[in-house]
Amino acid sequence: MAPLLANYFPILVFLVIAGVIAVAMVGASLIVARQKPYPEKVSAYECGFEAFGDARHRFDVRFYLVAILFIIFDLEVAFLFPWAVSLASIGVFGFLSMLGFLAVLTVGFIYEWNKGALEWE
Repeated sequence: MAPLLANYFPILVFLVIAGVIAVAMVGASLIVARQKPYPEKVSAYECGFEAFGDARHRFDVRFYLVAILFIIFDLEVAFLFPWAVSLASIGVFGFLSMLGFLAVLTVGFIYEWNKGALEWE
């Protein structure tokens, strides 16, 4: 079991060095920099103008639909890379499985498109 843990030792060293550097940078910032906040500096910044309205108002559901579609298609790409790398070893069954996966995603995308979820009026 010890040789297995020895393989992870460089990762532990890297994490310790990264932690020391991060703490040193934050500490140096607190020590060296002037800590004199003023109202303009600590005010909320939103695109160059003062905030208006409540930040907790409801958003249109289309924002969420677009976010979900982005996540779905981003995950699709994440599944396509390992599939493409191992395509030679998984054979025809793996190829047909991925075609089924892509077909389900395509049907969902066409459904969303037909429902008008991607149109912004």
